[in-house]
Amino acid sequence: MHLITGLGNPGADYAETRHNVGFMVVEAIRREFGLPNWVAKFKGVSCKGRIGPHDVVLLLPQTFMNLSGGSVQAAAAFYKIAPADILVIHDELDLKLGSLKYKIGGGDAGHNGLKSITQSLGTADYGRLRFGIDRPALKAQVSDYVLHAFGKDEVPVVEARMGHIAKAMIDILDKPIAALAKLGDSA
Repeated sequence: MHLITGLGNPGADYAETRHNVGFMVVEAIRREFGLPNWVAKFKGVSCKGRIGPHDVVLLLPQTFMNLSGGSVQAAAAFYKIAPADILVIHDELDLKLGSLKYKIGGGDAGHNGLKSITQSLGTADYGRLRFGIDRPALKAQVSDYVLHAFGKDEVPVVEARMGHIAKAMIDILDKPIAALAKLGDSA
């Protein structure tokens, strides 16, 4: 079984912000595969189903980003999912808008959601699908930038990439590096 977690912040104020792109991608995956509606569980909302041959649990922690680890750890413990079978989808400032990168383990690069998950799991050895949101053009506060909605010209790029990820999810779960190469991205 796989645990696919999108990172974001709960509430309508954050719904379409750059920091919530992980939530947005996981919702696109849920719709693509016709998985059940969300149920409140594990300090978040989750649903369980199948993506091709894979049993999956989708999770959107409903704590704020910097406390996501408790939700991820609770779901992983309940379903006895090893860190190697966890995929966290999150925003990445250091990638061009819509670019994707996959990796297992490594540092958190200052991402408080990843920091919380690593601390709660006791390991950094889980999969990460990093979704590029770009850095602000000016040296504006990063926190202000990530908590604002995508611009009109950015929305079509984000929506297209979310669709690509959702459609490729079986391949991503099977062979993430090869799947992203097909999408023109990398590990």
